[in-house]
Amino acid sequence: MKRTLFLLLATAATLGLGQQAGLAQTNDAGTPAARVGGEAFQAPTASGTGSTAESQAPNTDYKPLLPNQTRAPQPAQKTEVDVASVAKGLASPWALEFLPDGRMIVTEKAGKIRIVSKEGAVGDPIAGVPKVDSRGQGGLLDIALSPSFAADRLVYISYSEPREKGNGTSVAKAKLIEAGGTAKLDDLKVIFRQTPTYDGDKHFGSRLVFSTDGKLFVTVGERSDKQTRGQAQDLTSGLGKVFRIDTDGNAPKDNPFAGSDKAKPEIWSYGHRNVQGATLDGQGRLWIVEHGPRGGDELNRPRPGINYGWPLATYGIEYSGEKIADGATVAAGTSQPVYYWDPVIGPSAIAYYDKDAFPAWKGEFVVGGLVSKGLVILKLTGDTVVTEERLSLDRRIRDVKVGSDGAIYAVTEGENGEILKLTPKKGS
Repeated sequence: MKRTLFLLLATAATLGLGQQAGLAQTNDAGTPAARVGGEAFQAPTASGTGSTAESQAPNTDYKPLLPNQTRAPQPAQKTEVDVASVAKGLASPWALEFLPDGRMIVTEKAGKIRIVSKEGAVGDPIAGVPKVDSRGQGGLLDIALSPSFAADRLVYISYSEPREKGNGTSVAKAKLIEAGGTAKLDDLKVIFRQTPTYDGDKHFGSRLVFSTDGKLFVTVGERSDKQTRGQAQDLTSGLGKVFRIDTDGNAPKDNPFAGSDKAKPEIWSYGHRNVQGATLDGQGRLWIVEHGPRGGDELNRPRPGINYGWPLATYGIEYSGEKIADGATVAAGTSQPVYYWDPVIGPSAIAYYDKDAFPAWKGEFVVGGLVSKGLVILKLTGDTVVTEERLSLDRRIRDVKVGSDGAIYAVTEGENGEILKLTPKKGS
């Protein structure tokens, strides 16, 4: 106990207020098991009037290092919504993006892209999509439009690319051409490949987010297995990282490791487990949610060159119940998560709500939950979560987007996937 307290205090002093130390611990599976001992769990106090959104016991007795780092209270009043299905019959949809005319473009895990009309009609598959390795968690993943899409018609996709001796997350760009009621991807170019290649079927990430300066953030996983997870700490490896590249796949000169011969220049941050959600906030800053093992899903704000801890420290445990890193939740030189969940919510996506339809949610994050089967709404003051609201949809949510109409659109996982539209409850 004394040694643990000393480590906590020493690390807190080393990190300072803005820097935090910790890691991930969640996933979209898990069976109940005994809690792992450590320091007595204490839910932090936070400015809220409701009980905590999470009512289940945590998997461990680990104590959060920072105030308001987990189990924030619910808001005093919950927002009521109407939910409508606006599109059905999608085969394991993974990502959604809005086209300028209000239609939606959707990826399906097995390797298809479809355009969905404003009325919800699902179009035929778009031609020209590259081959994907759709085993396990792999397949066709995220899609993003070029910031100049109206002029250049370019789309960017991330996917698990089949390669000799395995696979890996890759990013390609292509021109979307529509004519005569059909659509295709033309002049497709792979602009980025995660290396090393690995023969596995888990933890590919991946989200694509354009920053305000036109650079592209790419999130990836560390491929899950014990023999690869340590590479999240290796700056010469592309596993377990957030990358920042230009539209041709090159590393910008102002990246934190640009010019170093001991690190991949595309790296923005490292020490990540499996980042499947990413977005910009109202200040243009990148935020991510990432899966932990059993317990320890995280919300982070990746900063350049910062180490986010995996697998040196985590608030989660192995699915078997074993401790990870001897139960360390803090590691010197690493950043703590802004917020973590135990038990997990299975965070699949994150969106920043900046519209007026839901005034109570303006300026808040909306997180999709695979395990929680709904949405998680987080209110922050600065970089501190002050309330957490749960909205049950009874469906595993794979992606979340905010429409220009102020509605929230949630993509459900599964062979008969849907797009749900959330609007304020009439009369509320």
